[in-house]
Amino acid sequence: MAIPEPQKSPLRQWGSRSHLDPLPGDGASAEQQRLQAADAGEEDWKKWGPYVSERQWGTCREDYGTNGNSWEYLPFHIAHQVAYRWSEDGIAGVCDEAQTLCLSLAMWNGKDPILKERLFGLGGPQGNHGEDVKDMYYYLDATPTHSYLKMLYKYPQKEFPYDQIRRVNAGLGNHDAEYELPDTGIFDDNRYFDVFVEYARESVDDIYMKVSVHNRGPDAADFHFVPQAFFRNTWSWEGEGAEKPMMERLAGNRVAIRHSKLGELFFSMEGEAQLLICDNETNVAALNGDDQGLRPYDFAGDAAATAKKVKDVLPFTDYYAAHARSCDASGWAAIYCRFFEDGDARKAPFEAARAPPKEPMYHATGRIGAGPYKDAFHRSVIKGDQAAAGAAKGTKAGLYAKTSVAGGGVSVFRVRLSTIDVPNAFEGFDEVVSTALEEADAFYANLQGTLEDPEHRRIQRQALAGMIWTKQFYNYDIYTFFEGDPGCPTPPKAARRAIRNSDWDHMQNCDIISMPDKWEFPWYATWDLAFHCLPLALVDSHFAKGQLRLITREWYMHPNGQLPAFEWNFSDVNPPVHAWASWRVYQMDKKKCSGVGDMVFLEEIFHKLMINFTWWVNRKDAEGRNIFQGGFLGLDNIGVFDRGGKLPTGGIINQSDGTSWMAFFSLTLMRMALELAESNPVYESIAAKFFEHFLHIARAMTRLASSSAGLWDEEDNFYYDVLTLPGGNRVPLKVRSMVGLIPLFAVEVLEPSILEKLPRFAARLEYLLTKRKDLAELVSRFEVPGVGERRLLSLLRGFRMKCLLKRMLDPEEFLSEYGVRALSRYHLKNPFVLDCEGHRYEIGYEAAESSVKIMGGNSNWRGPIWFPMNYLIIESLQKFHQYYGSDYHIECPTGSGNKMPILEIADEISKRLVKLFEPSPDGKGRPALRVHEKMATDPHFRDHILFYEHFHGDTGRGVGASHQTGWTGLIAKLIQARGVAGKEKSPQAFSREVSF
Repeated sequence: MAIPEPQKSPLRQWGSRSHLDPLPGDGASAEQQRLQAADAGEEDWKKWGPYVSERQWGTCREDYGTNGNSWEYLPFHIAHQVAYRWSEDGIAGVCDEAQTLCLSLAMWNGKDPILKERLFGLGGPQGNHGEDVKDMYYYLDATPTHSYLKMLYKYPQKEFPYDQIRRVNAGLGNHDAEYELPDTGIFDDNRYFDVFVEYARESVDDIYMKVSVHNRGPDAADFHFVPQAFFRNTWSWEGEGAEKPMMERLAGNRVAIRHSKLGELFFSMEGEAQLLICDNETNVAALNGDDQGLRPYDFAGDAAATAKKVKDVLPFTDYYAAHARSCDASGWAAIYCRFFEDGDARKAPFEAARAPPKEPMYHATGRIGAGPYKDAFHRSVIKGDQAAAGAAKGTKAGLYAKTSVAGGGVSVFRVRLSTIDVPNAFEGFDEVVSTALEEADAFYANLQGTLEDPEHRRIQRQALAGMIWTKQFYNYDIYTFFEGDPGCPTPPKAARRAIRNSDWDHMQNCDIISMPDKWEFPWYATWDLAFHCLPLALVDSHFAKGQLRLITREWYMHPNGQLPAFEWNFSDVNPPVHAWASWRVYQMDKKKCSGVGDMVFLEEIFHKLMINFTWWVNRKDAEGRNIFQGGFLGLDNIGVFDRGGKLPTGGIINQSDGTSWMAFFSLTLMRMALELAESNPVYESIAAKFFEHFLHIARAMTRLASSSAGLWDEEDNFYYDVLTLPGGNRVPLKVRSMVGLIPLFAVEVLEPSILEKLPRFAARLEYLLTKRKDLAELVSRFEVPGVGERRLLSLLRGFRMKCLLKRMLDPEEFLSEYGVRALSRYHLKNPFVLDCEGHRYEIGYEAAESSVKIMGGNSNWRGPIWFPMNYLIIESLQKFHQYYGSDYHIECPTGSGNKMPILEIADEISKRLVKLFEPSPDGKGRPALRVHEKMATDPHFRDHILFYEHFHGDTGRGVGASHQTGWTGLIAKLIQARGVAGKEKSPQAFSREVSF
């Protein structure tokens, strides 16, 4: 039985509103015209893009083991020898949207033990704060159709310190900062290459790749370059008779590439080059030890160290060293004890047998030919083995060239992948690339017309480049993953199903999806994705809408209505922000289209979101009182213990944030229904239904507060989670965290025109608020018209809103120089301690890295600044301003004596967030880049911006995933809004631009 080739997602075969989109006028840029042609289905300009992951090893979808240890089943040091089952990875990789064919680059400095063809980093158990990429690279530019792409990789001329980074990080504790590549001193004397990679296209299937290698050092240095084209391996798993595509040598160092769906393409490089060809298949002999020393580091001594002192050594055992893959039970115990503060070796016995597993590595089974195999280029370039990659035909091809780059000089390589085969393939090459750049400049000039500050233009353009570069082909058929492939032995099903995601075998993901970070998080996370869609909508609202629809499609959404969380556990629960993002993208798109909204998109996604809302009500309201739990809700370690797992105390947590998110969800669905009701009166009653649901949530929060057990604490004037113990006792968890600020988000302002247009909805509101005084009193000032006769719906009456803002705007609590912290700085000197049932739990303020390993330990919500929450705070404040107007003043910062309108407070928070990426007046560089002095101040580093996952709560230094442009890409939306406000000299314009 042959496995069908992945097909283009139906979401990419039709547009949601192409018949409504305005045609580009005579003044439209070339990129805008390409976008329109792509969205209308006329020319598939998005067929090729930067869709190649930066890490496929260490992912759950490649883990066919039985212990759930994905990091060690297929680790970095064998990735160059193993053909991946589901997707590919590479540096600066592009591919077609079904990832049939990939193009990326490999390099060698003449000293490394392996080619540099994928980014190096530490797996979760190896890093003292979880997984972390260690290479230095930057996304510099991109257009939404990928007609122009540019990135930078910094390659040391000395031997890359793989083992040094591995070992030093292993010796660091939870309270230490991570040991990064600049910390090794390898860049101190500037002996490195800046490798700039540019892609340009003048037609859909004609790809120009220009690689400019700058030697930043004083002396000449050799640089070895291997651009490589390769097919994703689909044939090894299918068994005999499956189609195997082909690459074939042609005269003149050219390669003919043939595939039944792509047709024929030609791969070539300007100048002299050695043509390398092999098969993208697993080298089984290398896995068994015959790797000729082509490995990034040696494990000698690891086993002895592990036996000596488990907690202070690397998580590798003698079995792991010998077999180069999955740990045995003893090795897993060592990892467990190092990874968790309360690790108990009895949960994974040290004395378990160390015999090799009966089953071979899944990737080493199936249809594998006679070679040469995936790692052949390493043997050819590093070992000088001319025959290693000398096949006449294969499925992976490289063009190897070596050059000496003068000190301070530059060498340029030109590569082309095209359906066109002409003898003068490189004539006019530079003109094509420069034209693509000019067209990118024109596109961004139109977008950034209101931005006067060149730094703001730089920050926004690089942020949007990161958003575009982190699109990724994501392929994961969970049923096939569990059942196995026809060409391979059946993997152990029962043991693997017990690990994760067994209830999600309806999922068939094979799409281009916006990733949080293509190395650290090379899998989608639904709540992250929701935030991604706002900055994406600035440049490509069609793609943004497609992403939001995709997650609600039947091959993603669970039949019970739950949206998938992320591949480590699709059943985890994220905040319900999908409706908000859908509504916001709809508004942005409507504004672009001269006030004509995409009702097809809005109506379709609204129905799916109602199913999701029902799932929430049925599954996360354990006591049936409109008080919601939810679990960790995306805020990994914000609780005094892990909210996402079984509570060590037993019982449940009634969550301030879970309940507030549901109020937020209710109001958003109400607002969407009101928009739909303007063209279909059926939705008026549905809008009233969600309004009523919001009222009942508000009542539940108030009733619980009056029972003296939270959620609102009258003494502290703050919202807290409440722990309900098995015996019924309720214990407020008095942690001043973002959890207590989230009630601000549940706010909506109704314009009087809405009530005039929708009389049935208005009548139901009047009935409820007249006949149900108990509910009417809960709605903040609905009965009192505000500015412009607007009506306010909010969980917070004026007093509580002022109380929350007083704490939020206090520099000694939440307000940092760079935004709002996730945990109050009050807890630096006053940690919260819970003594419960003989156990002691504690949480304190940690401004940067986390000292605990909840949810892996690489994300910290106990002090840092996070963009998604700050963005929602800003948007909520703007809604309050729409009701209260400019005469309503709040002290900001708290204790300063300075009072300002709520809108100016929103603007102030926005300024502080933007300041993270602006060069500081003191010459110390951009605060976000102060991870290392060279990154912040060196002229070859300082203007290349990294958009980190979160930021130090006091200094603004970047923390966590270094390339999570994803939701940190919201900076692009904030800058856009500030630009419009500055142009119009109006704070109201800032509110309008963020809110619409």
